[in-house]
Amino acid sequence: MTLSSRKPQTIVIKRVKKAGHGAHHGGAWKIAYADFVTAMMAFFLLMWLLGSTAQGDLQGIASYFQSPLKVALGGGTGSGDSSSVVKGGGTELTRSTGNIRKGEIDAPKKSVNLQALRNEVMDKEAARLRQASRLIEAAVQSNPKLGALKNQLRMDITQDGLRIQVVDDQGRPMFDAGSAHVKEYMREFLRSMGALLDQTEAKIVLSGHTDAMPYSGGERGYSNWELSADRANASRRELLAGGLHEDRVLRVLGMSSSSLFDQADPNNPMNRRISILVLSRIGEERWTRSGETPISEAEALEKLLLKQGAIPTPAPANPER
Repeated sequence: MTLSSRKPQTIVIKRVKKAGHGAHHGGAWKIAYADFVTAMMAFFLLMWLLGSTAQGDLQGIASYFQSPLKVALGGGTGSGDSSSVVKGGGTELTRSTGNIRKGEIDAPKKSVNLQALRNEVMDKEAARLRQASRLIEAAVQSNPKLGALKNQLRMDITQDGLRIQVVDDQGRPMFDAGSAHVKEYMREFLRSMGALLDQTEAKIVLSGHTDAMPYSGGERGYSNWELSADRANASRRELLAGGLHEDRVLRVLGMSSSSLFDQADPNNPMNRRISILVLSRIGEERWTRSGETPISEAEALEKLLLKQGAIPTPAPANPER
């Protein structure tokens, strides 16, 4: 075989292709990053749930994981008292009732019918004052000495209580003229009244009144103001001598002629009188808790109802920071 008859050999060159620096290294990092984001979302969701769940639910969940079988079988307060089938599940976040944390919803307000309470108090006080009025009328009718002043006795129920007034009669004055010396029959009447008023267990306001006839020396010296105050205090002493306790007398006032019984005739003897105000509960609040002048009836009623516990005590105002 000659050289020219040989077949030429094919030369195959194999080159290994190496990856450059900018090529991809694979997709494993994407999986790791997705796991991290999922874990962070779960963490923040857990934090939100813990912050939004009521304390009773948290205790129920804790009890469940500490002893799941016991809580699941026993239930009760340890499981959160939820409405869920699974004990310890707690209240759903979408519910507005159940184990809700204090302060999340407003406490139910107790509705109070002030008008009904006022009527109830007024009815009770009116009945008590009518009972006191009947007691005094019976005592006057049964005692001849007291009956002598029957025509001079005036009784009526006012805003503050039972008002008992003893007025002067033309022929039967209660005091010596221009003096605070008590007449004998008036002394017996006041002492009997002291024993009766003590039975009512009510406080009284005592006031003296005169007519409008001035003293010869005018108002700069001893005047009707001093005379009315002296007569009121003289009557107070007689009431105490009859058995009225000292703490029952709330105030003693000298009114002079500032509050006339007969407005048409300022010099009428009936304007000279002693007024005994047997205070109701509301009247006592008005006069006891006031300064120089009584407080309003509405304010007195509110204080009385607060004292009796009929209405809730108002919450104190938040101090300014």
